[in-house]
Amino acid sequence: MAPVPGSGLAKGLAVTLRTMTKKTVTEQYPDTQPELPPRTRGVIGLFEENCTVCMLCARECPDWCIYIDSHKETVPAATPGGRDRSRNVLDRFAIDFALCMYCGICIEVCPFDALFWSPEFEYAETDIRDLTHERDKLREWMWTVPAPPALDPGAEDPKELAAARKAADKLAAQQQPDRPGQPDRPGQPDRPGQADQSGQPDRPGQEDRP
Repeated sequence: MAPVPGSGLAKGLAVTLRTMTKKTVTEQYPDTQPELPPRTRGVIGLFEENCTVCMLCARECPDWCIYIDSHKETVPAATPGGRDRSRNVLDRFAIDFALCMYCGICIEVCPFDALFWSPEFEYAETDIRDLTHERDKLREWMWTVPAPPALDPGAEDPKELAAARKAADKLAAQQQPDRPGQPDRPGQPDRPGQADQSGQPDRPGQEDRP
C-alpha cells in the first residue's frame, strides 16, 4: 500500500504538539542548582590528617594523575631509654583532574579513609594546566563531602563492633567475683576438699589441732 502523501509531516507535527503541551523539565542552571544524587562523583576531597603517605593511591591510579611528595621526620622517644621513631610528613598532594577518569580506585584502596567523593562539580578552568589542584584545594572540597547515610536498623552489627562487645563482656565476667555477696577470705578454700595455703586438704568435721 502506497504511503499517504504528507503522513510523515503530520506525524512530526503531532510529536511537536504533544511536546509543547507537556511541562518543561529544563533546569535553569546556574540560577537553579541541580539536585545531585548522594553518591555523585564530582571531585576528590583530601582529609590530610588521615594521610600517612603510604603512596597506595598513587600506585594504584591507572592514569598516574596523583602526585605526592613527602619527607621523613624523627620523633623523639616518649620514655627515657626508648628508641626514636621516624614518620612520613606530607609535603604535596595534588590530583590532575585533566587526566582523572573518576574511577574511584584511589578512594577504595586508601586504608586510612583520607580520600572522599565530593559532589562539587563547578571547577572548570580556561587553561588545562589549572586543573591540577593541590592539597589546599582538595582540603576545601573535603568540607563539601556529604555525611554517610544512616545505617539500616535491621542490619547486622559490623564485625569489629561485635568483636569489641564480646571482648568487653568477657572482661566484665572475669572482673566479677566467683560468689557474689561473699568476700574472699585469705587462706580459706572455696570448697571442701580443696587445699588451703598450707597445702593440706580441708576435711569436713576435723578440727584444727594446735
